[in-house]
Amino acid sequence: MNRTAKNVGRSRIVIETGTPYPDATTIVERKGLGHPDTLADHLAERLSQAYSRYTLETFGAILHHNFDKLALLGGASKVRYGAGEMAAPVRVLINGRAARTCGDADIPVDELAETTVRDFFAERLPELAGHLDLRFHITSNSSPGAVITDADAETDAPERTRWFAPRSVDDLRERRALIANDTSMGTGWAPKGPFESFVGELVDDFSGRSAFTQAHPWCGSDVKVMGYYEGDRADVVLCVPQKSPLVPDRAAYLANKETILAECRRLAGLRLPGTPVDFRLNVRDVPEKDELYFTYTGSSIESGDEGVVGRGNRVNGLITPLRPMNMEGASGKNPVYHVGKLYNLAASRLAHRLHEETGGHAEVHMVSATGEPLDEPWRVLVRLSEPTAQVDKVQALVLETLAGFPALTEELVQDGVLLS
Repeated sequence: MNRTAKNVGRSRIVIETGTPYPDATTIVERKGLGHPDTLADHLAERLSQAYSRYTLETFGAILHHNFDKLALLGGASKVRYGAGEMAAPVRVLINGRAARTCGDADIPVDELAETTVRDFFAERLPELAGHLDLRFHITSNSSPGAVITDADAETDAPERTRWFAPRSVDDLRERRALIANDTSMGTGWAPKGPFESFVGELVDDFSGRSAFTQAHPWCGSDVKVMGYYEGDRADVVLCVPQKSPLVPDRAAYLANKETILAECRRLAGLRLPGTPVDFRLNVRDVPEKDELYFTYTGSSIESGDEGVVGRGNRVNGLITPLRPMNMEGASGKNPVYHVGKLYNLAASRLAHRLHEETGGHAEVHMVSATGEPLDEPWRVLVRLSEPTAQVDKVQALVLETLAGFPALTEELVQDGVLLS
């Protein structure tokens, strides 16, 4: 392995070439669109996008906010063959902070949040649209350390006290310089192996708007897949719910399971030709007792399960414990300066570019120091399996990525990118 290090501004960029390629053994998980954790992630991101767009259109700047502590608490449902109903609503806990004023202008934070939540569930789980209990805890508290030395002198108030109550957009420090909000990290790697890609496609086939779900509307969206790959064989455990109003009896449920397994084998033959794959589906089922993965809406959020931001897929759409990853929940974080969002997404995209450039495996790790320039991470570590990678070209790609945060923010806000 070769290693070079160079200081660029406040950053120290370390590039390692000829690093070992990841082992062939792979463990990979993906949660589908109706999984409670995915619902929490995507809803938090929608809230951030809605608030960002409103303040950008109204004031010309994205005001300070974060919705990354949102939680969904499951309701209660009654299911039976051919029918179902909600018995208790799903509680939506919208936690976070957001500026409620800019100068003399009020920002309708709660109204924006409620509209976004109801529109989201009407799209994702329409059966729940009338069964939501919304609870708001959105504060405008300043960050720690905002010591006021003279409460009567507005000019003496520390800048930090105005983050969530700016007199105008001129109080936003990020309009002068983008500063990292936290000491944290972002991680990315590429490429996905055939098995990792297969698991992602399998989940999307059963939980998204695919040809399969259109042909089989009884298939619910709270899908979860766990896969284990040893290089010459694979084992996959799936959880795929069925919607009770569209399943008339036990025989139909069991027949539907065989349809799902047939689709699994079809996709495996296309994506993993020659690799033996063993599939296990809904292993908790006890058909003779009618204990089945049976739901009214297609998601377990209807019946007691919970969803929390950051517990689901990483920004690349997978959960891969044998690959580099971190614990940051990117969804709902401020898209202007929050490193837990921007560094993870930037590192993932940079890793893909480096893989395309070198043809080998690439890892990227970006580490921030709070209060320092966003585009000058405290540390950047790049690991490449290709021993002959051109270090100068790699470093140029790193610097190009770091210069691209304003464009990345615009993409997140305007294009409505969902991170997982």
